[in-house]
Amino acid sequence: MKKLLLASAATALLTTAAAAADLPRRAAPPPVFAPVPVFTWTGFYAGFNAGYGFGTQDDRAPTVIGVPAGPTAASSLFVTGAGAPAAGVVAFSNRNSNDGFVGGGQIGYNYQFTPGSGVVIGVEADAQYVDFGRNRNRFAAATVPGGGVQAGSLVFNPNGISGLDYFGTVRGRLGYAFDRTLVYGTGGFAYGSGGGRQFGLPNSSTDSFQTGWAAGGGIEYALPTDSFLNFFRSSAVTLKVEGLYVNLDQGNRNNGAFAVTPNGTVLTTAVGRRQDTEFAVVRAGLNYKFGSY
Repeated sequence: MKKLLLASAATALLTTAAAAADLPRRAAPPPVFAPVPVFTWTGFYAGFNAGYGFGTQDDRAPTVIGVPAGPTAASSLFVTGAGAPAAGVVAFSNRNSNDGFVGGGQIGYNYQFTPGSGVVIGVEADAQYVDFGRNRNRFAAATVPGGGVQAGSLVFNPNGISGLDYFGTVRGRLGYAFDRTLVYGTGGFAYGSGGGRQFGLPNSSTDSFQTGWAAGGGIEYALPTDSFLNFFRSSAVTLKVEGLYVNLDQGNRNNGAFAVTPNGTVLTTAVGRRQDTEFAVVRAGLNYKFGSY
């Protein structure tokens, strides 16, 4: 009897196990895929840049200016061999190379119509320090019968770009993004100042300020968010290379040459030919983008 009960229990267990094996299994949950965010250029940005600037004036003809004699030898740029005040002529060759360092910062905003690839519009403002060489617009030659320029005198031609201390622009930008690469053109308002004020001329801060326009283009590339350059935890770090042409209209301001005699007397003389401040800038920049991915 005992053997019969054991055999029946074993048969029941085997039957139950077989039936459980035939039951349908619960389906495993589907894997969860996180969508990869699509990069967009939309957002605010700020950064800095540095590069090289050089003059682009087409007119390289010499500037020749007659300088009248001062009322006394101490207030005259030219003196005769006997030390008497004299009139003379100053010539600027206009062929000296006007070029040098350009650097500063920029802020702006971009809007991309379609994330990924698409049209991008924006606005950017920048301010730049320039160093085109302070001595490059001083006179190339000076003549006076029986005399010359007094030692310690300074002569400066504000028609050249060496007198520029700084410039800035406020420009629109229009481009097309190929994912993380943006190709764009840019243009807008430009301003700058420098020149006469370094000699302490009356109202020089007003006289030396110039306005005009700027145009150019460039290419910009966005690095990954976790780039080692992303010190500020921004949504992206972008690198750009840009070329810009700047034309500042001098009008009739600072139209001539300025001279300072050894005793500090400021002399001015007019010249009939006016020359705008024209130069080009090639620069590289880095931007930190804030906003959408």
